[in-house]
Amino acid sequence: MTNPFVHVELNTTDLSKAQSFYGKLFNWKTEETEMPDGEYTMIDVGGEGTGGGMLKQKMPGAPSEWLPYVAVEDIEAATEKARKLGGQIMKDVTEVPEMGWFSIITDPTGAHLGLWKPKAQQARQH
Repeated sequence: MTNPFVHVELNTTDLSKAQSFYGKLFNWKTEETEMPDGEYTMIDVGGEGTGGGMLKQKMPGAPSEWLPYVAVEDIEAATEKARKLGGQIMKDVTEVPEMGWFSIITDPTGAHLGLWKPKAQQARQH
């Protein structure tokens, strides 16, 4: 596995304003969906490129920001390896029902990155 960027997500303080802005700017096709922790907007950028999503920023006082996700084969091992290499775990491994698992790390320089393991690859190991 080459660990490509597979998803880009906007955590925004104003979801409807962001949906309108980016929809008009890039003509992205969006689809609203409900996730266990709230409303989520899937972004379809067309046949080329990495798609993404938008959701309301859940951290009080935090600014709007984009978060890229990288595919990993073993989400638990990659998350733990990031910690051992000096990163911090902002969100530990979490399941997205029917889709896969993610975690969010902060590298030693303070940059945030999401790790993603799709459910289709293999069953999660405990």
